[in-house]
Amino acid sequence: MADSADKQNATPQEEGHRTVETLQIGQGPHDEESKKVEKKVVPPDMPIEWTKMGETGDAEALPIRYPEDVAEISPDELDICIVGTAGMKITVMSNDFYKNCNENLESLVLRSHLITNMKGLEGFKKLDLLELYDNQLQDLSGLEVPGPNLRVLDMSYNAIRDMSPVAICVNLKELYLANNKLKEIKGLKNLKQLKKLDLGANRIRVMAEEELSGLENLEELWIGKNKIEKIEGLEKLTKLRRLDVQSNRLTQVEGLTAQKDTLEELYLAHNGIDDEGASLPTGLGLGFTQLNVVDVGRNRLTSTAPFAHLESIEEIWLSGNNISTWEAIEPFKKSCEEGKQKMDTLYLEYNPIASEFEYRKRLAEWIPSLNQIDATLIGGLAAHGVPAAPKPSSDPVIPLAEEMRQLQTQVFERAQTGEKSNE
Repeated sequence: MADSADKQNATPQEEGHRTVETLQIGQGPHDEESKKVEKKVVPPDMPIEWTKMGETGDAEALPIRYPEDVAEISPDELDICIVGTAGMKITVMSNDFYKNCNENLESLVLRSHLITNMKGLEGFKKLDLLELYDNQLQDLSGLEVPGPNLRVLDMSYNAIRDMSPVAICVNLKELYLANNKLKEIKGLKNLKQLKKLDLGANRIRVMAEEELSGLENLEELWIGKNKIEKIEGLEKLTKLRRLDVQSNRLTQVEGLTAQKDTLEELYLAHNGIDDEGASLPTGLGLGFTQLNVVDVGRNRLTSTAPFAHLESIEEIWLSGNNISTWEAIEPFKKSCEEGKQKMDTLYLEYNPIASEFEYRKRLAEWIPSLNQIDATLIGGLAAHGVPAAPKPSSDPVIPLAEEMRQLQTQVFERAQTGEKSNE
């Protein structure tokens, strides 16, 4: 019992920490040597290598673990996918990694490991997809051999500072470099086949025209969560359908003239755009013909007027702005009454107007085409394609008790019939 009580009263220091005694020698008040023993509590060592991720020079401290140590690799495979788990992460690909694989390997995915360089890719001349998402790469050296044949390259969530080596990947269709440490857009001007580009969550300040102008087939550009102050460099991107510039430093929307007839989705949330900045003739003031989704939530808007002329709009997010009166929503009402807009979804939550009594009911009356206001579906399930409940049968309904009696009678009659046949 005493041992149990001691264990319950044990402090964290007694359970997981260790105590170290040190001897200190000093001078006493009468110039005589005095000795003092001081006790210090030392926390336990952290044994797992991934707790040191991100520190400079950890590669030497980490255990050497090759891909074949983590998963079985067959020389017949054309696709390799190894996702790291705690305690089983690849730290080195090895210079001869390609020798252990099929020389015709098409897809290589090594996600969430501790890989610091791309040595070992020299023999992959037919690689179509390369993904080293969530590793510890600091540069893109090693693309010289596989690069020219690649169609998809995903190096997101690393520590890459220079993207210029992607210039060798002339056949790329998709490039993902989100969540790195990039400050400049480089190496893109000759990637004529690129259709999707993700540079989100970096440190980019300028949308460099000299690099973006060569992306004549680009359809999606994701460049949110950077430090961009101006939308520019898109004059030659005449096939762009999706543009994400949210969480930047924009105060106005401009430079979209070339996308007037192609842009379908535009994401501008978490910037500093006001009514004037949203009304420029080269931005949202254009008469977009295909634009159906616009997100301008968390900006500085006070009216819906900048968007009332967008006839193709189906879904618009205005959450978290400063729209406070019904007069500010009247442009939408007028546009709907004139048959210019047939809006399906409208988000106005976290605006002052959203606290008005029966706010959603009034919006639904003003804009009859709406099927969703904020996260609330309106107009009944049928308005959203959900089939109505089946109509009840015209046959009389038999009470459950009567149905059970009928079943019992049938069983009894079958039993009697069986006894007679046995006789």
